Amino acid sequence: MIADILVIFVVVFIGSFIQGASGFGFGLFSMSFLPFLFTVKDSTLLVTSLALVTCMTIFIKVYKHIDMKKLAYLLSAAVIGRVAAFFVLHYFGEMDMLKKILGFVLIGMVIYILSQKRIGTRDTPEKKILPLSLGFIGGFIGGVFVVGGPFFVFYYLMVSNDKYSYNANLQATFFLTGMITILMHGFSGDIHREFIIYFVIGVISVIAGSRLGMKWFEHLSQERIKKIASVIVALAGLNLIFFS
Repeated sequence: MIADILVIFVVVFIGSFIQGASGFGFGLFSMSFLPFLFTVKDSTLLVTSLALVTCMTIFIKVYKHIDMKKLAYLLSAAVIGRVAAFFVLHYFGEMDMLKKILGFVLIGMVIYILSQKRIGTRDTPEKKILPLSLGFIGGFIGGVFVVGGPFFVFYYLMVSNDKYSYNANLQATFFLTGMITILMHGFSGDIHREFIIYFVIGVISVIAGSRLGMKWFEHLSQERIKKIASVIVALAGLNLIFFS
């Protein structure tokens, strides 16, 4: 029990620091390790609930830069994706096979992230199909494995005017979709008493990590964070595939 709490604290702290410094990465990093302690369902619900705290902590700092027009289409599709993901996680979340699937998803996300150019903005046509498709895919994968963030990141990097608008829209998307996931699973009885203990411990770690990460937001190289975190996540993904 004590060992589990210590692992949760460290993993969540590092994940929230990465998200505070770069805008995303909490779920991606945390889901690389927590499934070794819990089922995919319990890991997803714990990380999603803690991600709400992480997102709110960061959103409070950048909420003035939110762009509702760019948020609307992607968020509406992401909500539909989360609803679809609920049924998958609720009925199949206890299966060990999901851990191996998660391993492949993690490695796929790492390849995707490393293949993207350095964060920057550029003009892009306002086509509804792009935010709708990326929103649904990100919402579905995020609802099952909490690693749908890169799909949201990809869109907001293309349409945001600056990194503060990008971060505000991203955190709002994470928070609202995460809240939907927790409410649906809460009403279905998927959240148990032991979960509350881990959540309380995680909240302390999340607040400390995200605040420290935000202090580095202006100065820390996002490319360096991206590469280090990606290597760790890839190794964890391989471990899930071969040893879970």
